[in-house]
Order: sequence, then structure tokens, then C-alpha cells
Amino acid sequence: MSDLVRIIGIDPGLRNTGWGIVESQGNSLRFIAAGTVRSNSKADLASRLCQLHDGLAETIHAHTPHEAAVENTFVNKDAGATLKLGQARGIAMLVPARAGLHVAEYAPNAVKKAVIGVGHGDKAQIKLMVGMLLPKAHYDSDDAADALAIAICHAHHRGSAQGRLAAAAAASTGASATTGKKSQTGR
Repeated sequence: MSDLVRIIGIDPGLRNTGWGIVESQGNSLRFIAAGTVRSNSKADLASRLCQLHDGLAETIHAHTPHEAAVENTFVNKDAGATLKLGQARGIAMLVPARAGLHVAEYAPNAVKKAVIGVGHGDKAQIKLMVGMLLPKAHYDSDDAADALAIAICHAHHRGSAQGRLAAAAAASTGASATTGKKSQTGR
């Protein structure tokens, strides 16, 4: 029997960052929780990023996932919006990494292919398949549904031989980095 792993999927956004947590064991998936971290659109950028950071940190502390998966951003015509999304994505990667989690990244098309079977699809198709794969799932936004899809994608990819090799390599790199850091601080 495969080990049980708890995965947090994160769909980054400056206004709304969705998160979804599943447990994966072999081919089985189980819904744990989902939600949305919202930032105050009237606040300055730094404050909004702090709100995202604090909300994700609380979520990770409360649900203790073992691994994280974050969706890659796409470039759109508005360079300013793309830059702000990139900053939110940085927070979405930083928080789980600081908690000691391996953070995987997936392109939106890879997430859609893992969940709905093709690389292109709309939000309604994703929500439908998330509901079929996780019948007990409930979420408060499309962003949270997308985050569950990202977690599902990671569960599927980590089950592959390539995914297991990547996780092992990341774990050994993390151990080396941790060992190096401890020796530098004298602990």
C-alpha cells in the first residue's frame, strides 16, 4: 500500500488565492478542505501580499499538508496585471516552501489535462470533474475549485515514476540545503 500524502493545491491571485487540500493514497483521493484567501482591493500592494501570506500560512498550519502544488502564471496583454499576479504567485510558492514543503509547479493546460482529460476546458468542466473525483468536496469560489484541481493534478503526477524521482531529488536537495544552513549558523 502506498503512503498517505496530504497535498495543498494553490491557485494564486492578488484578489483571491484559492487553496484546496486532498489526501492521496495510491489511486485514492479524499477531500480535506478548500477555501479562498482574499485580499482587500483598497489596500496597498504590500499589505495585500501580507494578507495572502498570512492567510496561506494559517491554512498550512491548520491542515498540515506534506506537499504543495502551485499553478504557473500566464502572460496576458496587461503587463502590470501579469506582474502583480507574479508577485501573488511568489507568495503562493514562498509560504509552503518556508513551511518545509516541496512545491511543484504545473501549467494550466497540464492541470486541465489531468482533471478533465484534455488541455483546454472551461471552469464549468473543471468544477464538474472536481465534483466527480471528490464527491464530498465543497468550496467557496472558482479559485478554490481550481486549487483542488491543481492538488489532483499533483496527486496524479507524483504517482508517476517521473514524479517520484522528482520528489526524491527535491527531498535530497532540501536535506542538503538544511544541513548546509545548520552548519552555517552553528546549530
